[in-house]
Amino acid sequence: MSDEYGLVEPEAVDEPGDEWEAIDVTDTEADRIARRRDRKFDQFRKRIKDNESLKVEASVFDDATYAALYKLVQDGWVDALGGPISTGKEANVYSALGGADAADELGAETPEVAIKVYRINASDFRDMRDYLVGDPRFEGIGGKKSQVVIAWVRKEYANLQRARRAGVRVPHPLAVERNVLVMEYIGAEEGRAKRLAEVNVENPQTAYEVVREYMRRLHTAGLVHGDLSEYNMVIHDGELVIIDLGQAVTVHHPNAQEFLERDCRNVAAFFSRQGIDVTGDELYEFVVADDERF
Repeated sequence: MSDEYGLVEPEAVDEPGDEWEAIDVTDTEADRIARRRDRKFDQFRKRIKDNESLKVEASVFDDATYAALYKLVQDGWVDALGGPISTGKEANVYSALGGADAADELGAETPEVAIKVYRINASDFRDMRDYLVGDPRFEGIGGKKSQVVIAWVRKEYANLQRARRAGVRVPHPLAVERNVLVMEYIGAEEGRAKRLAEVNVENPQTAYEVVREYMRRLHTAGLVHGDLSEYNMVIHDGELVIIDLGQAVTVHHPNAQEFLERDCRNVAAFFSRQGIDVTGDELYEFVVADDERF
């Protein structure tokens, strides 16, 4: 592993963290495509269903999800779908070949992208609501499963955008449509990038300093990861990358401090096992030190 871990530079922003994005959870173009069910969409849907490598499951791919993928292809974000990278209770992640717009955004001729497909019938969608209720971006969100999941996906996209602007190395978000998120693929030909929990950390002091700086930048930008640990950080091309920002909340969320304290305990515990003399309280003080809100 690298001794540097690729600390990136933040973009210049005014009053970071005091603004938040309005997030729309009303019907999307994918819903309208699914209702129309024209010939081209039906042909696309059949090709996906017949693709053995996708391991299509009824709980993941409904008509509106097919329509979301169809629109992402039409919009130039995706050219061809690959196989599964990972599966989870809430979402499956698939590899794909990026389209023209993805190539332009990532500066690569034939980029590989990751497609994260959230299950509309997620079994623990009520847990999702705990991270949405109290977030000012989602005031008035209803209890309908589809609205909660769609809000979650749009929140992950917005969180990734904000983290990048703050100078935090995260997967580059490309597009979002209904319950489908397209982003930069973090990995290589041999597979996905290794999580911090899966590798031998050769320079834990440097790695810790990068992680704590990213946590501070996130917080200054108004975000708390909410589930940060060695399982949500990976090493890619010598860079330390923070992943899985779906549950991240703004600092205005009523549980933001509790989530941050938990993140600090988890990160400090991991690096303590790597021989670094640090506590959760010390990490917390570093993260909030320059923030007048705390």
